Amino acid sequence: GPQLVNRVVDIADYIDRKVWVNMANVTQGPAGETGERVRRRLAAEGKRLPLLGTDAETANRQYTKYFAFARDRARGPAHGLEWAEYFHYIGPDESELDEYIRKNAVPL
Repeated sequence: GPQLVNRVVDIADYIDRKVWVNMANVTQGPAGETGERVRRRLAAEGKRLPLLGTDAETANRQYTKYFAFARDRARGPAHGLEWAEYFHYIGPDESELDEYIRKNAVPL
């Protein structure tokens, strides 16, 4: 079934690290070298996006941050944050033994 969100985490302090990690994955996902491909395609059409800069690393980093993680940026303001990531937190299971002891233990 669907993932029920019960936690919103401020990721502003980690977004740049998240970008670098995702850029390292060049074989799948929306990050990798996509920014440079877009920058080259636009250059061939006589266009450019200032956001993508003038080199491959900047293009890939900015593309990843502003397009691959657009959802994280869009979610933030609703929670008073610049960047936010949604999670479904499942707390630790309560031990059946602990529950049994709590209900059944008697003094010595």
